[in-house]
Order: sequence, then C-alpha cells, then structure tokens
Amino acid sequence: MKAVLVRIGVDQEYGRWNAPVDPTSQRFVYLPIPESAGTQFHPNLERRYKEFLPELESFCTNRGRCLHNDLRFPSELLDRSVHLDPDFKELTYGDDGARRGALIKDMTSGDLLVFYAGLRPISPCKHKLVYALVGLYVVDDVVRVAAVPQERWHQNAHTRKSRHGKTDIVVRAKRGRSGRLERCIPIGEWRAGAYRVTQKVLDAWGGLSVKDGFIQRSAVPPRFTNPRQFLAWFERQGVGLLERNN
Repeated sequence: MKAVLVRIGVDQEYGRWNAPVDPTSQRFVYLPIPESAGTQFHPNLERRYKEFLPELESFCTNRGRCLHNDLRFPSELLDRSVHLDPDFKELTYGDDGARRGALIKDMTSGDLLVFYAGLRPISPCKHKLVYALVGLYVVDDVVRVAAVPQERWHQNAHTRKSRHGKTDIVVRAKRGRSGRLERCIPIGEWRAGAYRVTQKVLDAWGGLSVKDGFIQRSAVPPRFTNPRQFLAWFERQGVGLLERNN
C-alpha cells in the first residue's frame, strides 16, 4: 500500500483567502483554488465560485459571523472560475503526473490519497490557521486525462478544460470508502517557524517523508512511511465520509 498527503483548498497563495472552520465542532467549508486566468473549458463545463457562496454564507450566518465583514471574503473571487479538484461528489482528483503528481500516477487499487487544508477559524483558537485533514480517497484506478472519454469530462477539473497537460492524470476513488470528511481532523501546529504535523500525530501515523512533519507548502506531496499504521489511526477517529463537496 502507498499513501500520499496532498494539500488542497484556497489559501493565501492561491486565492488570497482561507476557507472557514468552526474549531469547536470541526465543521468546515471546502473551497477549492481558482483556475488560472484565461483557462478555456469544454462547453457548459466551467465551474465558478458563485456556486459555493450559499454554503459559505450559511456556514457563517449559522455561527453568528459575517462572511464579508468578519471573514473578509475577497469578492473578486466570485468573478473567477474554480479549479474544483478534488471533486468529492465525483470522487476524482487530477494532477500533473510528471511533477507534483509523480508519486500518484503509479498508484493502484487500494492506495490512499489523504487531503488536508489550511483553514481559518471563525472563533479564537490556539493557532491562526487550523491545518487539518479534510478528505480521504481509497484509489480505484488512475487514468491519463487524454484517455478519459467525453461522457466523463464533467467529473474532474482537468478534464473540464479544453486544454490540459500531456502528462495530466485523474484518480478515481472507490465509492463507499472515500470522500470529504464530515468534520475535519486537526493535525497541525506552529513549530520551528512553520506549520507542521504535531509530534503526537506524526508518531501515531508512523511518520512522513518530510523533515519534522513540514506541511506549510510542498512542491511534492509527502508520503506516509507506514500507510497501514496511518489507516488504522484514521479509522479510530470515527469520522464519516461524504460523497459531496459541501
């Protein structure tokens, strides 16, 4: 078994914002990164940030917060296309199989993609951001984007675009065993000048392939050094998996 830890979601580098999390209940909103300006899409397959606005507003209103005044949501995102990847409704994830996704392109059935994000707490907590697990895929198969038939183009951000990289891949996950987490699982802390996986969690997982659990930013997603130990830990958390984005 192989397992890779993949950072997802809008952040200060991609979108200049962080999606909200309630640190008490650990409920959160999944908000993907923006597409590059000028991206072209197949007819009727473009996805935009406007479709996420009702969920964001409801999440904040129900907790006595204002999305715009309190959380400073950048309204310019509403005019942008969204790179909806992973797509938890379709249970897909796309990447560049030559660089960032080089570890992923050779995955086979039963391997794991573990998704995390840096989320902004809507109420005071220990850290400025909550680094947390937000999704888990048990891999079904990995295919080249060029091999995806037209009737399945709608299922992933990489196949919705009219142009894609020659080495782009799409991971399809097993239904019933994969999805967005019903609540996030905090894993990070600010340590030694960066956000890192806590030592307690690192020990419980059996370690990562990066030095001292560094997760603030990574050109290549880190590997779990003991995937089965991680999976046993994850199953003990008792968190439900949802086949929807929010």
